[in-house]
Amino acid sequence: MESAFASASAITDQRQKIEQYKHILATVISANDVVQAKKFIDHVLSDDVPLVVSRQLLQSFAQELGKLEPDAQKEIAHYILSQIQPRVVSFEEQVLVIREKLAELYESEQQWSKAAQMLSGIDLDSGMRVIDDTFRLSKCVQIARLYLERHSGRVCACVLGAPWKEFIYGANEDDDAVNAEAFINKASFLISNSQHEVLNLQHKVCHARILDLKRKFLEAALRYYGISQIEKRQIGDEEIDEEALEQALSAAVTCTILAAAGPQRSRVLATLYKDERCSKLKIYPILQKVYLERILRKPEIDAFAEELKAHQKALLPDNFTVLDRAMIEHNLLSASKLYTNISFDELGTLLGIAPHKAEKIASRMIYEDRMRGSIDQVEAVIHFEDDTEELQQWDQQIVGLCQALNDVLDGMAKKGLSIPV
Repeated sequence: MESAFASASAITDQRQKIEQYKHILATVISANDVVQAKKFIDHVLSDDVPLVVSRQLLQSFAQELGKLEPDAQKEIAHYILSQIQPRVVSFEEQVLVIREKLAELYESEQQWSKAAQMLSGIDLDSGMRVIDDTFRLSKCVQIARLYLERHSGRVCACVLGAPWKEFIYGANEDDDAVNAEAFINKASFLISNSQHEVLNLQHKVCHARILDLKRKFLEAALRYYGISQIEKRQIGDEEIDEEALEQALSAAVTCTILAAAGPQRSRVLATLYKDERCSKLKIYPILQKVYLERILRKPEIDAFAEELKAHQKALLPDNFTVLDRAMIEHNLLSASKLYTNISFDELGTLLGIAPHKAEKIASRMIYEDRMRGSIDQVEAVIHFEDDTEELQQWDQQIVGLCQALNDVLDGMAKKGLSIPV
């Protein structure tokens, strides 16, 4: 190997020099020898080899990496990246190819986070080379998608096919959601000028997933619902089937039910309930009960829980799960429509929790204007208020305004003034 390097270095003609080095490289690749490969890298990056030659050889090496055994491929690729690091600015194109090759390998092994981390090391804001905005957008979306694709025995379906249907959340889902959000935020600055329909849709899907993972359920529901309303069935080379849109709609319903009870949630529930497509969903019975503000019993909640993902049932600091809190708040809001007032003990029995916890949840909902009422702690009673009186006052004000307008028009008519119709 040393004599081969010396022979190649002695060649003065640059084209012949490169060809000789490529012949050595082919021998190293065919031997699948990690030690020899590292020696080749060390020599190519040494001062004995001109920079223009080093770039071409590393580019060739990067493109040939796929011919090596996976373990050898990983070891050599990581070695190249570590050796290049002090002079990374001079080898940006080569680093890009190597990182993409490694990411493909990790993705084929379903090591989603490692693949995402490998791609995230690409300098997308380099001033040394011209980078197309579409390329930046595609990488940001790809990295975000990989952070969300947690290995759990099944491969996630195509982003355009049914990304949420087989989406499995892993143990580090919170960290992955943060990392994914960082790249989706970068993509958001580029998406407004993008004409690439596939990337635009992938961005929407990833954004909805991130909001879902971060338990911003109402925002996620609106995103999912928007995706479910896509009219085009052919986007680029991808075809969107009805099942994919149905899954998006189902995800929108699930997130809405899990959202914090209140006026905003009620408006989204009304939109979904009036959508004829929802009546065909498996989840429709619980949507109907939630929309009609009926109290949900444990068997119904348990059946709903079977359809949820891990993060939608995660334990919160108050020792309630995400599902528990959503169902308790819903039942409390439903009770406010049935009762004028109720004691803490009775409310606790109704909700299946301790009276002091029922009081705490009710006080928070009242404070946040998600429920109308007041709490009498001396009597240990919650007094609920409805909107009937307020609506009656509103109606009376409208009637008064109309009557005043009629009086003005009658006065104008008596004076002979023309009245525009």
